[in-house]
Amino acid sequence: MPEKYAISHVAGAMRPPQAAYDADVIILALDRRDDTVAAIRSALTQTGVSRHVTILDQGSAPENLAWLATTVAGRADATLLRADRNLGVAEGRNRASAYGHGGMIAGLDNDAEFAEPDTLARMVAALNEEPDLAAIGCRILNHATGKDDATSWGYPRGLLPRAGESFLATTFVGAGHAIRRQAWDDAGGYDPELFFCWEEYDFCLRAIARGWRIRYRGDLVIRHKIGSEQRVTWTGRRWHQFVRNRLYIERKYGASWWRLLPRIGGYIIKGARNGMVWQTPRAILAATRMDRRTFAAPLPETARVYLRGNDSAHRGGLIQRLRTDVLAAQHRGTV
Repeated sequence: MPEKYAISHVAGAMRPPQAAYDADVIILALDRRDDTVAAIRSALTQTGVSRHVTILDQGSAPENLAWLATTVAGRADATLLRADRNLGVAEGRNRASAYGHGGMIAGLDNDAEFAEPDTLARMVAALNEEPDLAAIGCRILNHATGKDDATSWGYPRGLLPRAGESFLATTFVGAGHAIRRQAWDDAGGYDPELFFCWEEYDFCLRAIARGWRIRYRGDLVIRHKIGSEQRVTWTGRRWHQFVRNRLYIERKYGASWWRLLPRIGGYIIKGARNGMVWQTPRAILAATRMDRRTFAAPLPETARVYLRGNDSAHRGGLIQRLRTDVLAAQHRGTV
């Protein structure tokens, strides 16, 4: 299918270096001018690693785009691109990742920063230490308080006390992460149908199905700002995307609608519990409309064993899961 959007060069290098280099740092931009400039500068000041920084703008106001252009103007190690519309997180990261050829793809939200000047170099080293790792999730701290960002904890709640440690996982948090390019190519990048929400988990499922592993590293820290500009709140579109995309992913890998009834019931209860009564059925209906799209093959048993051991095993029994995953109040912070 031909692409229905255009991407143009705005400022900085026309292309990444032809020679091999360690990492591409990709940043998606949509206004948040000051935060985005800080994120870019954080990436450009990383030491001990060869890297290229690619910023893909997806609809910033002209004055904000001009400010970003000034930030990277004349630099050989950074490029500012512009899409003619908002492609979403999934496809935006796909396009930004395809622009480079570094051995690792580091994703950084445009309201986040690397905690230390050598964080990127240590991310590269962490992947080199374990050749079967597809991706690494970083510890996400609140930029203002230095405490763990509860809105960016994408793992079982039972693992939260281990936030400073390292463990195998089944996903990573997009605010700060690293993906081995070989695994990225093997798994096929993100599914653009997801737009945003659950795209990291969907990618990880495909990587795990191919024999890769995912690791959380609490010693690799990203500092995340908690603001409101250009965010999607839990009482807004995000809950719709959360429910729709999760059901779509389950259907992709062969789950019947009968098998999904307990999950659907849990979403209805959780939605009502958090003041999102009507968004849940609308999201379920939207998932049924995606039902005829191309589906992946069912996950192999090795992948299911991996998922049980590194996710389900940390979620507890039925009563505990009802209490923590269904009945608990949703974080009201924006994510």
